[in-house]
Amino acid sequence: MASWSEFAADEPRLADEIRLLLQQYGPGFGYLATVRADGGPRVHPVSPVITEEGLYCFVIDSPKRRDLERDGRYALHSFPPEESDDEAYVTGRARPVTDPATVARVAELGRAAPQVDWRLFEFTVDVAMVTRRDQATYLGAGRPQVRVWFDPRATGPTRQAAIAPEGRRGRHGFDTRRPAA
Repeated sequence: MASWSEFAADEPRLADEIRLLLQQYGPGFGYLATVRADGGPRVHPVSPVITEEGLYCFVIDSPKRRDLERDGRYALHSFPPEESDDEAYVTGRARPVTDPATVARVAELGRAAPQVDWRLFEFTVDVAMVTRRDQATYLGAGRPQVRVWFDPRATGPTRQAAIAPEGRRGRHGFDTRRPAA
């Protein structure tokens, strides 16, 4: 599991594109998917904070936080821009941040209200993806440009499942031969 800074050092252009899509409206804004106790997905809007050191998110006391505490797997997806259907996607594991200096620094950057019952999580990066659609692609005349980064140290099913022959990919770059989960 790579930290945001390790991912950004390995793929700086891709990291910058993801940062721009997540922060296109000012503070970070995206959708966080977590895994419920019964294995199903849970999706909520969140405000991620990206620093040179990491990708963070403050999570209030909620089912989403309990999901992350129990099973740290997550997926973070950008909010769509008004002028295109471009998207950013990051997946990995969330881990609670307990270092008071880091919590204070990220709380100041993210303008986290001190009176709220939130907990700070750092998100590691196993897979990072940006999909760009120019106007011709958006109207169906071309293929989207998909750029994917895999943590080179990852060897699990995430890396293998995300790779499919070019001719078998759907609109969003995913393998269309596999049934939806």
